Amino acid sequence: MVRLDRRRLPPPAGAPGLAYIDAMLEGPPSLTIEAPPLKGAALIKDEVKRLPDRPGVYRMMGEDGEVLYVGKARSLKKRVIQYAQGRFHTQRIAHMVDQTRSMEFVTTRTETDALLLEINLIKQLKPRFNVLLRDDKSFPEIVIRREHPAAQLRKHRGAHTIKGDYFGPFASAHSVTKTLNTLQKAFLLRSCSDSVYESRTRPCMLHQIKRCAAPCTGLIALDDYARLVEQAEDFLRGKSRAVMARMSEQMQAASDDMEFELAARLRDRIRALASVAQETSVNPETLEEADVFALHSEGGQACVQVFFFRAGQNWGNRAYFPRVDRTDEDPEVMAAFLGQFYDDKPIPKLVLVNILPAEQELLQEAFAQKSGRKVEISRPQRGEKRQLVEHAFTNSREALGRKMAESSAQTKLLAGVCEAFGLEGNPERIEVYDNSHIMGTNAVGGMIVAGPEGFQKSQYRKFNIKGADLTPGDDFGMMKEVLRRRFGRLVKEEEAGEDTVRPDLVLIDGGAGQIAAVMEVMADLGVDDIPVVGVAKGLDRDAGMERFFVPGKEPFRLDHRSPVLYYLQRLRDEAHRFAIGSHRTRRAIDMKRNPLDEIDGVGPGRKRALLHAFGSARGVSRASVEDLAKVEGVSQPLAERIYGYFRKE
Repeated sequence: MVRLDRRRLPPPAGAPGLAYIDAMLEGPPSLTIEAPPLKGAALIKDEVKRLPDRPGVYRMMGEDGEVLYVGKARSLKKRVIQYAQGRFHTQRIAHMVDQTRSMEFVTTRTETDALLLEINLIKQLKPRFNVLLRDDKSFPEIVIRREHPAAQLRKHRGAHTIKGDYFGPFASAHSVTKTLNTLQKAFLLRSCSDSVYESRTRPCMLHQIKRCAAPCTGLIALDDYARLVEQAEDFLRGKSRAVMARMSEQMQAASDDMEFELAARLRDRIRALASVAQETSVNPETLEEADVFALHSEGGQACVQVFFFRAGQNWGNRAYFPRVDRTDEDPEVMAAFLGQFYDDKPIPKLVLVNILPAEQELLQEAFAQKSGRKVEISRPQRGEKRQLVEHAFTNSREALGRKMAESSAQTKLLAGVCEAFGLEGNPERIEVYDNSHIMGTNAVGGMIVAGPEGFQKSQYRKFNIKGADLTPGDDFGMMKEVLRRRFGRLVKEEEAGEDTVRPDLVLIDGGAGQIAAVMEVMADLGVDDIPVVGVAKGLDRDAGMERFFVPGKEPFRLDHRSPVLYYLQRLRDEAHRFAIGSHRTRRAIDMKRNPLDEIDGVGPGRKRALLHAFGSARGVSRASVEDLAKVEGVSQPLAERIYGYFRKE
C-alpha cells in the first residue's frame, strides 16, 4: 500500500535550518511503502502477544470472514502459539493456518465452559476444518400432557414447552407411532386435541375399536382415567413387569367374578404390552437407560451408529455420517460427535462407546453441568453392555459399507448427468421443481434437492402460489412465480454478502414452453448462467420416453436402459411426490378451516360456545342477532358482527 507522508528531513550542510524545513513542507509529499497486512502464521504470532493465559474459544477466519476452524483451550496463549511455530502434524492444519486472515477470541471461566461454547459455535457456524455432525434433527418423543384434567398422550418433537412428562428419544417417527399404538391399546388414553375433546357429545371411533376410554363423554370417571395415566407413566419409566402383574391380577379377579368381557379386555391390554418387548431386536436385561455409540471409520469417511435404550427397552437406532478428514483420529471424532450430538438433546446417565473420546473427563464434566446430574462415558469390557456396543459396531461397519457403495454409484450417475447435459463438472446440487393443484385451487410449488449424498430432504422447500393475477391452472405462470421467488431471494442474499448456495443444475417438469417461461425469469434476475433442463413425458406419458429440453439445443432422448435416465426419473418423481403431498396438506387445512376462525373477536372459547349452541358453523350462520347474543361470552356488538359476517352481501 502506498501512503502520502510529509516528513521533516535534516537540512544539508550550510543550509539554514528553518528555511529549509519550510521549503520542504511546501514541496511535494514523499512516498512511503506500508507493509502488507499480516496473514497465516505471522498473523497468529502477532495475536498471541495480546492473549491471556486463560480458558477460552478461538476462531480462525479466512477471506471474507469465512470461519475456518473453531477450537477451545485451557490456555488460549499456549494453545494458539502452537499454530505459529510451523510444526504441524498434518498438511491439512498447515493449509488451514496458511488461509487464516483474522482471529477472534472469547475467554471463559473454565475449560468446561469453553468446551460447551465451542460445541455451540461449531453447530452454528459449521467451520470447514472441524469434524461436523451433518444431521442434527431433533428426535421424536412421547409426552403425557398435564394441562388438562384428562391427560393427553401424543407425539412431540422439539423444545419442552408443553407442561407434562416426556419420554424418549425415539430413533424415528415410526418407532413413536408403534409405541403410541401399543399404549393406546393397553391404557386407553386419549390422543385428541382439547378442542375436539370439548366438542364431543358421543364417543369417537377410537373408543369403538378399544383404543380410548372416552373420558370426553363421561364413560370413565376422571379418577379412574387418572389411574390409567399413572399405569402408562409407570410402563414408560421401566416398571413394565409391575404394570403387567397388576393387570394379570385384575384379569384373574374379573374371570373369577365371571366378568369375562372385562377379563378379555385386560387380556388384550396385556398382549399389547408384551408385544413391545417382542418387537425390538435387542432388549437388555441389566440396562435401564443408556445411549450406545459405535464409530467405524474407513477411507476418509466415518459412521456413528446410535442406539437408544430407555425403560429397559430398545427405542430404535440411527446411523450418522459426520464430516471428517482422513487425518482425524477416532477419539477426536468421537469427542466432537458426542459434543455436537448432545448440544440440544437430553443426556442419559450412561453413555456407552466403542472408542473412548478425547478428553473424556472434560466431556463428562460438561455433560454433568448441562444435565444437572452425573454422566458417565464408558467403554464396557465384558458382559451384556459389551455385547450391545459390539452389536452397534457391526451395524456401524455395515452402514458405512453401504454408504460407500452408494456414493460410488452416485458419483457415476452424476458424471453421466454431466455428460448428458454438457455441464462443466459433476453437479453437487441439483434442484428439481414441480407444481400441484386441482383446477388452480390450493396451488403449491415444490423444490427438492439432490446431490452426491442423495436426496437432501432438509433442503426441500414448498411455495404456496400467491399470484392474484394468475389464471387458475396456469402452469407457466405458477412455475415463473416459484422460480422468481427462489432466485430473487438468492440474488438479494448474494448482494447482501450472505452465504448462499447456487444449484449446479435446475430440472423443470415440463417441455419447451416451461423452459421458455423459466429462462425469461432467470434472465430478468441475472442468473441465466445456471444450467436449466426441462423433462417432458412422452406422447403417451410412458416412462422411458422422456424428452429433455436444453436451451439452445434440439430436444433429445436418453437410451431407455440408461442408468442416468432412471436417476432423472427418480428425481422427477420425487419432486412430483413432494409437490402433491404439499398440495394435499394445504387442501386438507382449507377443508378443516372454520368460518368462525375469520371473525374478529371469536376466539377458541367463544367458538366452542357457539358450536355447542348451534351445532355447526352453518347453524351459526342462520342464527339471528338475538339468538347469538344469548350465547355465553357473546356481547350484543359481537353478535351483530357475527351476523353481519355471514351476510356480507
